[in-house]
Amino acid sequence: MNEVEVSSREAEVLAAVAEHRSNAQIAGALHISVRTVESHVSSLLRKYGVTDRRELADLAGPRLGSRGSGMPGLPGGRTTFVGRTHDTTAVRDALAQSRLVTLLGPGGMGKTRLAAVVAAELGTSGAFVDLVPVRDGLVTRTVATALGLTERPPQSLEQVLSEHLQSGRSLLVLDNCEHLVDEVAVLVERLLTTCPEATVLATSRERLGVPGEATVLLPPLDAAAELFIDRARAVDPDFTASDDDLAEICARLDGMPLAIELAAARIGSLGADGVRAALDDRLRLLAGGRGVDARHRSLAAVIGWSHDLLDDQERLLFRRLAVYVGGFDLDAACATSPDLGRGEVADLLGRLTDKSLAVRRGSRWRLLETIREFAREQLTGDELSIARERCLRWAADTAGALETRLDSSDWQPPYDETVGDLRAALAATASEPDPTAHRLARSLGHLGFARREFVESVDHYRSAAERAEDGVSAALDLRSAADATLAISDAETGVKLLLDAADRAVADGNVRATMLASAVIAVNRYPTGTLYELPVEHSKRLLTEALESAVPGDSHVAALLAAAKAWDHGGRRIGADPELAREAVDAARRTGDPVLIAGALDALTVAAANTGRLRDARSYAVERMQLVRPLPRHEPYAAAEIIDAFHVAPTTATAVGDLTAAWSVLGAPDDPVGDHPYISLPRLIRLCALTGRFDACIEHADALWDRWQRAGTPPIEWMASAISAAAMVHGLRDDGLFEVWQARALEVAGADDPADAAWLTAPAVFVEARVAVHLGAVQQASDVVRRAFAEFGEYWWAPYARASAAELAVVAGLPDAPERLAAAAPDGAENDWAAACLTRAAARSTGDQDALRSAAGAFEQIGARFERAATHALIPDLAAEGRAELAELKVLRP
Repeated sequence: MNEVEVSSREAEVLAAVAEHRSNAQIAGALHISVRTVESHVSSLLRKYGVTDRRELADLAGPRLGSRGSGMPGLPGGRTTFVGRTHDTTAVRDALAQSRLVTLLGPGGMGKTRLAAVVAAELGTSGAFVDLVPVRDGLVTRTVATALGLTERPPQSLEQVLSEHLQSGRSLLVLDNCEHLVDEVAVLVERLLTTCPEATVLATSRERLGVPGEATVLLPPLDAAAELFIDRARAVDPDFTASDDDLAEICARLDGMPLAIELAAARIGSLGADGVRAALDDRLRLLAGGRGVDARHRSLAAVIGWSHDLLDDQERLLFRRLAVYVGGFDLDAACATSPDLGRGEVADLLGRLTDKSLAVRRGSRWRLLETIREFAREQLTGDELSIARERCLRWAADTAGALETRLDSSDWQPPYDETVGDLRAALAATASEPDPTAHRLARSLGHLGFARREFVESVDHYRSAAERAEDGVSAALDLRSAADATLAISDAETGVKLLLDAADRAVADGNVRATMLASAVIAVNRYPTGTLYELPVEHSKRLLTEALESAVPGDSHVAALLAAAKAWDHGGRRIGADPELAREAVDAARRTGDPVLIAGALDALTVAAANTGRLRDARSYAVERMQLVRPLPRHEPYAAAEIIDAFHVAPTTATAVGDLTAAWSVLGAPDDPVGDHPYISLPRLIRLCALTGRFDACIEHADALWDRWQRAGTPPIEWMASAISAAAMVHGLRDDGLFEVWQARALEVAGADDPADAAWLTAPAVFVEARVAVHLGAVQQASDVVRRAFAEFGEYWWAPYARASAAELAVVAGLPDAPERLAAAAPDGAENDWAAACLTRAAARSTGDQDALRSAAGAFEQIGARFERAATHALIPDLAAEGRAELAELKVLRP
């Protein structure tokens, strides 16, 4: 917009025009006359060089910025908001009294517009969610997407949504609920129960039936004549009519805003008399209908009449466009009518828009649902079948084109705009072989995965398998579904999908071998749920079948079989045979496939870790990170490997005491986990504890515990070590919460004793030993030391446990302290923190001040602030400095 000088009053009027207020509304708000408003509007039109107030509003919006709500999804009105002042007040008053308000009324009464105006005026955070294109089972996903939320396995999407809305005041506007009343009601009731500051404004043709629901019934528009004049003058600026004529027309239209707008759009060609006569004819045709509300008859009359006034080509495109439930762009409109040229379709769309039968927003159009229902009724017989086929082809082509853009940053907005219609096109197909439907389903699976709609992605790949033309293609679809489940830590479902895929791939031995080998790997590498208890014989039988099915000569199949052997001969779940793992890595390298290489390296990582070779494990993890970083996050085939590599990297860095390297991975912009509360927070808590960021550790641990409790305490045992780390901080501070957090760690681990929880055994012993050393609480030292030098089911934390226990043996004066120091030496060789701790422990037994200084320097080098301070406190000339720092950390002992 050109920069021009406007008076303060003109600026106020311009702002009101940008909000599409009528002259009367502006006059009332600014306490000036309507004539004065008209004068200001004329001046603004002249100054900005535009011909009408719509152009002025479009230009004013960007210049003024958003004056209303920044609510995502809020539809911007392109016309003035006329009347409804009393109704707006009624809705606002209802929202002040109830957390669920449903705006009721038949189609065409203006429920959506009123809800949007109220939401904008309230300015509350939240989202405006259009449910028209949404089908059964997708309400929660649609609401979450509108709020910018995605799945965070193992949290369900419902839990993610509830957690988000628990963070403060929010307003959800759920528009057009009538076809999904039951599903919306369930979601709303759950949200209102779990999110005390959430409020819901719904629009529907019927009540939701949720306890505490308040309803506002939208009556006929009391300013019908004002609306008619406003819309008529948009078509014919010189339009005039007598009050009696206007009253008669509006009475025939029962004060329904949509009917009034449609009728007013015809003023330019028919005039008031022609509109009135045409309405008389239509209403007489409908008058004999029984059981139909008069307002429905008047709307049906005006839509039918508007349809009758279209020419043949306009009618043709109008009814064909009814296949799109969520809207369409020019390409989609052209796809319905290959017999018409692109320019011809664009012209017809413009004519339908001028006649208010289509609504344009930016580069997209939409038939309002009431109008679309009418258009759909005109589409019958062969024409309906052809329209559906064309829509399916459009959907498959559109989804395929979006897939090609996944490596760029511009694919998501068009996906979000079209996904409702893409889903609808697939849902309209039968579960039988169909190459176009199969192509669409596979593309939707890929796009859904990239959009982090993981559960839906799996469903789409399953749908693809049902529509595949042969068993091998179906098997590949199920393999993609399995890859998606592995990425969200649902190996139990993934194994079932892989076994189903193997059954379908009997015609191709190598495909069958691929599925069976992948199942063996998943059973042993990602055991979840019942996979922990799966008999070893079952896994071995699957491996035998895979080996027997394979046809020699395929390097990829050979690499998978080698990996399956390594995992199956590991002697336990999450175990791998070292020699076979090396063979698997060699086989994978021959393929050149980074996903296969990274997977085989993980077998080698686990094999090394389980035998105490943590530095070797770390080197393999570093190589894996180098391999996966360039891989596309949107590919299910690669995703599980990427996610696992980003998990193992900080785990191995921590395991070798390289705390700086562990920090560098946390929060990395390319980490596919992002800020997942049950993965990123535990990592952060552990590192905060080890590096002396104690306040942050407790803050994050409190947040994690609260989230876990609110989510219903899902089984997430890997969090236990982080809760144990928080217990250590409380123990070091001696604040009375040590035992509380120890108990919480057991609760998260799902065990009564740390010895029964592989994830917790070593971390729990480490915490007990380190707190006992700091507090000088040596009464149970013998038992703690004994447990620290027992075998651990999970080795990552063993060096911390054994080094701390060896130091405890020294502090407690246990007779076997020298033997414990010697026994822990191999752990010190594998872990920098443990090495520094053992140096300090040995120095405490001998009084070697130089060794203490060396230990302090080693702790400083790895960023272990508390340990450095604790060591300084043992050195006479550094004791004051060390005690001051311990006091700052709130762990100074008297």
